[in-house]
Amino acid sequence: MTASKAPTIAEELRGAGLRVTAARVALLETVREGDHLDAEAIASGVRERVGHISLQAVYEALHALTAAGLVRRIEPAGSSARFEGRVGDNHHHIVCRSCGSVADVDCAVGHAPCLTAADDHGFAIDEAEVTYWGLCPDCSAARRT
Repeated sequence: MTASKAPTIAEELRGAGLRVTAARVALLETVREGDHLDAEAIASGVRERVGHISLQAVYEALHALTAAGLVRRIEPAGSSARFEGRVGDNHHHIVCRSCGSVADVDCAVGHAPCLTAADDHGFAIDEAEVTYWGLCPDCSAARRT
């Protein structure tokens, strides 16, 4: 029996109906290797891989990749939009109130429990965002000293 091979980034882009470009491949690599990066950090990572790219081109590519479900956009209050490559699951985020660092938090109980609202007001709910707020270990230690 042959183990199935994970699709390449180019195959993922094609599968999502997107044109494969060096910039899109580099952008998706940057997002997946990064940790909840903002557009400026992503642009910097793409530039390291392929050379010049405008910030506008990065925003346009992020929009296309987000719409295609290859990238997830999160917007913690008081922060610029962040992007991550972890998509298609029910995970949440924890944000440090002091430094703004963001980390993934797996859902605490069962399968997609947050999708059952006490009152859905007639909406067909397909996603829920939960954001935990607190202090990261570094900021907690700094406050103790």
